[in-house]
Amino acid sequence: MGNHGCMQILLGLLLCGAVWAQAPAPLASNYVPVDQIRIACGSASNVTIEDRVFAADNVANSLATGGVSGSTPQNNPGLSYPQLLTSARFFTTKSTYSFKVTPGRHWVRLYFYPFASSSFQPNNSFFGLTAGDFVLLDNFTAVAFTTKSRPDFVREYIFNFTSTNFVLTFTPQPQSYAFINAIEIVSMPSDLILDDGIFPATTNPSPLGLDHSALQTMFRLNVGGATISPLNDSSRMGRTWKPDVDYIFSAASGTTGNVLPSVINYPPTVPEYIAPPTVYSTARTMGNNDTVNTKFNLTWIFPVDTNYTYFVRLHLCEIFSNSVGDRVFNIYINNQTAWINYDILTFTQFADVPRYIDFIVSMFRGSNNMWIQIGTSAFAPNRKDAILNGLEIFKVNNTASSLAGPNPSVVPDGSSDPSSASGSSSKSNIGIIVGAAVGGVVFVLLVAGLLFFFCCRRKTKSTKPAAASMWLPLPLHGGSTDHSKVSTSSAKSGKSGAGSYVSSVPSNLGRYFTFAELQEATNNFDESLVLGVGGFGKVYKGEIDDGSKVAVKRGNPRSEQGLNEFQTEIELLSKLRHRHLVSLIGYCEEHGEMILVYDYMANGPLRGHLYGTDEAPLSWKQRLEICIGAARGLHYLHTGAAQGIIHRDVKTTNILLDENFVAKVADFGLSKIGPAMEQTHVSTAVKGSFGYLDPEYFRRQQLTEKSDVYSFGVVLMEVLCARPAINPALPREQVNMAEWAIKFQKAGMLDQIVDERLRGTISSDSLKKFGDTVEKCLEEQGIDRPAMGDVLWNLEYALQLQEAAQEGSLSSPEQGHLDTDTDNSSQMMSMPMVVPNLLDDSLTVSTERRMLEETSSEDQSASEIFSQLINPQGR
Repeated sequence: MGNHGCMQILLGLLLCGAVWAQAPAPLASNYVPVDQIRIACGSASNVTIEDRVFAADNVANSLATGGVSGSTPQNNPGLSYPQLLTSARFFTTKSTYSFKVTPGRHWVRLYFYPFASSSFQPNNSFFGLTAGDFVLLDNFTAVAFTTKSRPDFVREYIFNFTSTNFVLTFTPQPQSYAFINAIEIVSMPSDLILDDGIFPATTNPSPLGLDHSALQTMFRLNVGGATISPLNDSSRMGRTWKPDVDYIFSAASGTTGNVLPSVINYPPTVPEYIAPPTVYSTARTMGNNDTVNTKFNLTWIFPVDTNYTYFVRLHLCEIFSNSVGDRVFNIYINNQTAWINYDILTFTQFADVPRYIDFIVSMFRGSNNMWIQIGTSAFAPNRKDAILNGLEIFKVNNTASSLAGPNPSVVPDGSSDPSSASGSSSKSNIGIIVGAAVGGVVFVLLVAGLLFFFCCRRKTKSTKPAAASMWLPLPLHGGSTDHSKVSTSSAKSGKSGAGSYVSSVPSNLGRYFTFAELQEATNNFDESLVLGVGGFGKVYKGEIDDGSKVAVKRGNPRSEQGLNEFQTEIELLSKLRHRHLVSLIGYCEEHGEMILVYDYMANGPLRGHLYGTDEAPLSWKQRLEICIGAARGLHYLHTGAAQGIIHRDVKTTNILLDENFVAKVADFGLSKIGPAMEQTHVSTAVKGSFGYLDPEYFRRQQLTEKSDVYSFGVVLMEVLCARPAINPALPREQVNMAEWAIKFQKAGMLDQIVDERLRGTISSDSLKKFGDTVEKCLEEQGIDRPAMGDVLWNLEYALQLQEAAQEGSLSSPEQGHLDTDTDNSSQMMSMPMVVPNLLDDSLTVSTERRMLEETSSEDQSASEIFSQLINPQGR
């Protein structure tokens, strides 16, 4: 099979059960772990969680060398286990936990809740963690992996112990600290993960070395079902199984169903400890419409770290049919055929009999999203359908014995390297380094192009240590790995910012803030000041100088959005000034932080005034005025520069309202310079937001201003209907708001779906003009859509019609531009919402998509650049 992208399945199938006779005999299904070690770190007393007892960790019996205990009140409602997580052991020097264990495979679970105490602040915690020879964490800061609603998390690992001593070593960064809240070590059956596999092109099993590897659990899903707690896991494995709804791709997500767990009949080759019966008794299938099913694949998308190999397990059980050949389907991983014409009953012979398949998948290049897909087979004799019951993904350590991921090691401000300190008081220019292999050649070229014109700064001696960060500071002049430090002047006061990193952004791109200034402005990034959370990071309300209110967007090191978006936003917004565009005040990139400072928008995102909050409803006139303001901002983007600028992420969370409800378009991290005069489009990998994405752009990867027009059409319909662009909780035909609403528009029944709070207040003429405008914006082909200037004109006309109806008079302008266009509305998409079927040569798509991630290669096929919409609140 041809290679459809940069990612590929390098190793073959680890087939269990009946695939080959060499599979070892399983252990007893009622497995009882030999080792069950649980420590409530820093706690003076035992803590019982469900049926698990975590032992006290006081001075007398602690297994730790060094460290101090600490605790916090149990007043955080978001904690998973308040009794367990409100105590911790803190380390300011290299320290260890040592355990006596039985050789063999074990689960190791580490619990983290970064709480503040009088001596320790979570933002100052950066540390490494090793388990024997394996690196688990490197330059790790726990706060990057928490949210306000989920302040704690668990890291789960698998080790095959070869000795009776297991040591966890915590190494804090200088001037920092490490911590741990709880540790759990539980034996697991030796055959839970096998070490034999086959290559796709061969039939003979080959060893893969998993017996000598460490694994990290990335995802464990009960597909089609609800959460399964550790208490309800099989054979005291203590695993947590999550629903798959956060990872299923688009609303073409099939249907779910279940049978009683008691009917599951485990065969000898699949012990119950492989997965509990609740996993195998629930499932997601494609549905009962064979015609629709042939047009899409059930698709799950998982964000993963690149440059690692992954162990992927699919759990399968036919619970709805008992006829061999009734459900034959294909399995794909990263657009590669992993198994063709798979029939569960061919292997099990009977319904309700579990089975699983293991794959080894390598992610060494390209997107950091892993695709798992199942779809219909062209050779299926009966129904066109597919089924999946459960899914697990584990990361395998790399050749450096590391599981730490691509987190860079940040050089602190007072480097202890004598070579870097020597002569640091002398001033020297830093040359441009081209060709540094940082994230691949393409990434370097992109970064070098952005940074080529950045001003050179001077290097001076720095002695103040800085807290480490999971992001490297922006490289000096085109990607140098010499992260030298300088004194950076504050634009506010002119004081020296000793110890700050050199800025890689030109000094004329807005005010440069020191990190200390923004800490003061946001009360040290107080969670109570959070205005919203997006893909880039959290946005805080702050005050600077004489009390001026600002919005401070702080990049999350865990985010997939980073340097490119940060630079793009600064470059574009520093050159754009318009009443209907959010103004960038300045930025900060000190200590590896990526922070943007904007004008404060008192009334927040437009979406919050349409639904989902207690805000007073906007009148129809207010909504029209807001739409007009946003259209003016987008029109300026498209026409205000020589080549224009395409926003590429137009949605209601990126339209903000000031204290007077004046609309301003925000968030330009995904924006692109428009095509040159002799060109019709910009060829680029697809990126956008689920529910707003232009289908033509998705198919062709050809971006034009008309892509913004389509997205704005979805915004307009959202403003009218006051419902999300995508709502998976609704019946299938209503999930995609634009596709659902346009049917009412074409049927002349748009008034039936208007926000009920507006009923009886909208002029029929105004509604008709508005509906016609939206319909044109949502045309399938970009050439049939109006320019943003035409959209603006018609919205203004709709406002005049509304005002005329209210005032009883109207000065009729000539007919709007949209009415003179050829009506091709009948060609709008009417097909069901689909995911591309990899057996088809053509690519059938719908506007209903999850957020798409642009990879380092701008010419990848569209089938490789999907990523899920993690946060619907905007960037």
